Amino acid sequence: MAERLDIGDICNRVVVFTTEDMTVKQAAELMRDEHVGSLVVIRDADLGRIVVGMVTDRDIAIVAVARDFEPQTLRVADIMNSPAITTRPDASVNEVLGLMRQHGIRRVPVTSDQGVLIGIITLDDLLEIFAEEMQVFVQAMTAGRHHEARTRV
Repeated sequence: MAERLDIGDICNRVVVFTTEDMTVKQAAELMRDEHVGSLVVIRDADLGRIVVGMVTDRDIAIVAVARDFEPQTLRVADIMNSPAITTRPDASVNEVLGLMRQHGIRRVPVTSDQGVLIGIITLDDLLEIFAEEMQVFVQAMTAGRHHEARTRV
């Protein structure tokens, strides 16, 4: 990568979130309606939306459904991953990839030092950036071959 990209520069600022008291059924419906595989769990505070956990479609399938819990009464707080693994907006791409690898996760909320939700970065987001960077490399290689072919004929 030519220049350092901070996660705050590339994270998605539109985040689908829930609260701890939402039912698992409501959370699943929200994921379906918003076409997302996870929800950031927040608690409203004077500072803003404080990240307290994450819940994924996999959590719902493995914890709630496979164990035969009642999704209409089970709460997000009962199945969420807490505390959430978060990152700062000034973190590097490599730092976030390290967090993802270390914790076996694909989505990381971006928070302020006080834990206030700023955005979210996903493995898919990072793959898209790397794909764009690889395209630049391919274009440079192709341009070099074309230049050489023209100058050496």
